This record gives sequence, C-alpha cells and structure tokens, in this order.
Amino acid sequence: MYPTALTQLARANPFSAPLFTLQKVEEPQQSLNGQRTRRLAAAATADEDVSCEFGSSKYYALCGFGGILSCGITHTAVVPLDLVKCRMQVNPDKYKSIGNGFSVTVREDGVRGLAKGWAPTFIGYSMQGLCKFGFYEVFKIFYSDLLGEENTYLWRTSLYLAASASAEFFADIALAPMEAVKVRIQTQPGYANTLRQCVPKMFAEEGLWAFYKGVVPLWMRQIPYTMMKFACFERTVEMLYKYVVPKPRSECSKAEQLVVTFVAGYIAGVFCAIVSHPADSVVSVLNKEKGSTAAQVLKRLGPKGVWKGLVARIIMIGTLTALQWFIYDSVKVYFRLPRPPPPEMPESLKKKLGLTE
Repeated sequence: MYPTALTQLARANPFSAPLFTLQKVEEPQQSLNGQRTRRLAAAATADEDVSCEFGSSKYYALCGFGGILSCGITHTAVVPLDLVKCRMQVNPDKYKSIGNGFSVTVREDGVRGLAKGWAPTFIGYSMQGLCKFGFYEVFKIFYSDLLGEENTYLWRTSLYLAASASAEFFADIALAPMEAVKVRIQTQPGYANTLRQCVPKMFAEEGLWAFYKGVVPLWMRQIPYTMMKFACFERTVEMLYKYVVPKPRSECSKAEQLVVTFVAGYIAGVFCAIVSHPADSVVSVLNKEKGSTAAQVLKRLGPKGVWKGLVARIIMIGTLTALQWFIYDSVKVYFRLPRPPPPEMPESLKKKLGLTE
C-alpha cells in the first residue's frame, strides 16, 4: 500500500511527475476499430453523435478549419486595438496611452486609419490558426500514443505544453510574412496603406529576409504564449468542472459547456499576455526598423520599455483567447466532432495506486 499523503500529492499536483514506482498491472483494452485511443480535450458531445473518428484525417482537417475561423476572425476584429498597441510600443512619446493612441490616430488618419493592416492580419492569423489548432491536435495524440495511457494522465500538463510548443513552431513560420507586413503598415505612416502596396516594396528593399527576419522573436513571443494558452486552458477547464460547475460535465448542455470554455479561455488569455509581452514589444520594433537585430532592440528598450502597452495587450489577448476557444469549440459542436471530457485516472492506474480493489 502506498502512503496516503503521497498518493494525494500525485493526484493533486498538476506539474510534477509521480515520485514512486508502480507495480506491473495489466491494463484494460479500449478499442476503436481495433486501435487503442486516448482522449484529452476540453468538452464533449455524446460519443454516439459524432461525424468522424477521433484522430482521423477529417477530424484534423476540421480542427484546422476551426483554427482558421477562431484566429482569423478574432485578430481581425481587434485590429484597431492592435494598431494602437503597436504604436505605443514603437513610439511611446507620441502614443502615451490607449485613449491617447486612439485619439491621435483618428485625428491624423481618420476612423479608417484604425483599420490599417486588416488584410495581412486576417491572412496571417488564419494561417497561424490552421497550424496552431490543427497541429496541436496532431501532436497531442501523437505524444499521448508515445507515453501510453497512464503516463498521458500523469504527465498531461507536460503533454499540453509539448504539443502546443510543437504546433506553434510551425504556426509562426506561416504567420511571419504577414506579421511583418502588418507591423510595417501600422507603425510607419506613409510607408504603405495596403497589403498590395507593402509586399512588393518590402521585397524590393530587403528581399525575402524582410518577411522572415522576425520569425525568431515570433517564436520567443508565441511559443510561451501558446504553451500557456493551451496548458492553462486545458487545466482550467478541468478545475472548473471539478470545483466550480455544480453538476457533472456529462449533465451540462452544449451551451453550458461553451460558457465554461469561454471563461477558461479568458483566464488563460490573461496569463498568455503577460508571459509573451516582452517578446511582442521586440517584434513590433524589429519589424518597423531596417537592419536591427532582436538583441539590439531588446537592449535599447530596457527592462521598462518591453512592458509598454501591457494593459492594452491584456485586454486584447484576454478577449481574443476567450473568443478563439469559444469559436473553436463551437466549430467542433457544429460539425459534431468528438470532444472528449476532461481526463480521468485510468482504472489500471487506480489499481496500482491502491485506490480500487
């Protein structure tokens, strides 16, 4: 029999690995068309009412489509706030606050000026969403299969972190060109007003490098952001159903499950904004200037300068993240995709821990 306190620690701690040795126990087989499956996700529809198999090509494709909608629509909707945030980062003397940034922009460029950069934003973040959410599902299932059912449960936070980091690596390569164009349009008045004007001008001046010189700072910003976004969201959903929602998830309607999704998404978004903001400031300045490196920009901004525009970004990213998860989960509901419940300890692991006879 294992010590009670140690067992409770293993069950309660979301970050640590088990600090004990488990005895060998035969695991019960759960099969779907002859293959073992392990599921980890936010919320669920009934298993008998799904349109495709969990982990199938159709499942991944529709998850990618959900990512396109969730990221493309939400980032485009907050372009005015993003524009002001970027200008506060690269020119804090002129744009002193959110309110001041809006008033200065409207006075100089009119109301239409607040929409500058909407086209590269929509294209770039749609491609990022495709890779971010689509590859997250791919890597989550892939890593889960490598770990096995018991380790998938015990190491689930590490699994979320690894899967999201892997997905974001590829997502940022897809995002980088349009992010560079967006920042150039938004932070250099008079340089270019549209995507069609900006792309050939940047290519003529700096070549292909102009579109990818910000990819490393993007990784610095987006990978920690996405790791927090997915891991915090997944664990927050789990905790909400366990401690806050007054009834089991299986008894919640789809609308109630989507409310939980939105709340968990907003909580995750606040933390996302904080951990990724310094790198976001570097990206904004780097894409505005020619010939600068990330290290040079970081040194010039200093410890205080990298936090300029944080409040605007918390508002923007908190709302964005909540809406993204809401849209993504809604797409899963609409297309009747498998949406597994929060993870539960496998029966085989309960036996090894002495929790069941």
